[in-house]
Amino acid sequence: MRILLVEDDVVLRDVMLCSLRDAGHRVDVAGTVEDADHLWRVQQFDAVLLDLNLPVTAHPRSGLGSGLTALRAARARGDRTPVLVLTARNRTDERIAGLNAGADDYLGKPFDLAEVEARLRALARRTLGLQDQVEVARLSLDRQARRFRLDGRDLELPAREFEVLWELMNPAGRVVSKRELSVKLSDLDEALGDNALEAFVSRLRRKLAGSGVQIRTLRGLGYLLEAES
Repeated sequence: MRILLVEDDVVLRDVMLCSLRDAGHRVDVAGTVEDADHLWRVQQFDAVLLDLNLPVTAHPRSGLGSGLTALRAARARGDRTPVLVLTARNRTDERIAGLNAGADDYLGKPFDLAEVEARLRALARRTLGLQDQVEVARLSLDRQARRFRLDGRDLELPAREFEVLWELMNPAGRVVSKRELSVKLSDLDEALGDNALEAFVSRLRRKLAGSGVQIRTLRGLGYLLEAES
């Protein structure tokens, strides 16, 4: 998943960033309300991890006062990205305010990083229609273990090829545009170009040859992973 992590505590943010990236997610970070609001508007995310108590760096008349304000603004413009709110464990008022503003779930600080990952998977299942176990012909995906298996054996892939195949099976059977793949696989400071993407897809096709699974190119639309007829 591509995740926006909004947290002003640098130590906590760095720990969460490393944990989420180690789990295979693409993560962009924001430490202020203004940065969070900007990134949320210009980039498509699969989920947002949002601390409600954030500093404001702009002029007070900017209209941005807290993480709650950024959440309300996103919901007001029709953005339905799943949001996991991070709150102080003893602040019931924060949790209520976050849920009333449109958050999908909350997690009290301090928290276990494994629980963050578990709650993100739960949000993905509920709002994105994802499943923990997906199979196409003899290819299977175990989302919780973050592992592909082909004919019952682990399919070893370089990081970018793994991510391309991951997106094509999230969920399987849907057309994924080149733009969507590029967005999901790019960092803010490093965009993935069409030529690189096509090279990754080409290598995946060779590795999946004879497996009963194929990656089809639908001209003008994108890529589709399906069982061979």
